[in-house]
Amino acid sequence: MALFNRKNNNAPSTTATVAPAVDPALAALTGDYTIDPAHSSIGFTVRHAMVTNVRGTFGEHEGSLKLDGSDPANSTASIDVRIASIDTGIADRDGHLVSGDFFDAEKFPLMTFRSTHAEQLGGDKYRVTGDLTIKDVTRPLSIDLEFNGSATDVYGNERVGFEGGADILRSDWGLTWNAALETGGVMVSDKVKLNFDISAIKAAVPQA
Repeated sequence: MALFNRKNNNAPSTTATVAPAVDPALAALTGDYTIDPAHSSIGFTVRHAMVTNVRGTFGEHEGSLKLDGSDPANSTASIDVRIASIDTGIADRDGHLVSGDFFDAEKFPLMTFRSTHAEQLGGDKYRVTGDLTIKDVTRPLSIDLEFNGSATDVYGNERVGFEGGADILRSDWGLTWNAALETGGVMVSDKVKLNFDISAIKAAVPQA
């Protein structure tokens, strides 16, 4: 089910292009959604000491989606993540990550993403591109996502779900702290995988 723009590479170039009929199921998803932090996860995976992975999550985040089923190219996403909510399972490590060596959470409390473009890659797979801001650095980021579907939960909330991720180089956002290992290599890899598992609730339509 296409949520974003679908490219038609087979349309004749010598005749007028006829707009495809709107999928009723897709059109029904049109609306504003709020990300449900209790049923969503935003996290990361990074190589530690060249031999293993450390995984962490950000426990506090909020965001919104705007889905337009009739004109999916108008769909947007916005996410704010509170850096101080980082959790890798070790308090001392978390304290180091929020310090000036890494995120400097006291000075830069939020990591933000604002979408600028979305496209369908095929089937239920999509790529959302936007601006990721960490500390005082804003750079473009593309996130590959899979649409997991829509459902009405036991409380009557209309939900949609997405999951996916993106690879970044943390040094591109000024996160450059490291330590050399005696055996060669470094303590923390530059490459970081961001992970997203999103459940969003559709806003109720005001009654006339």
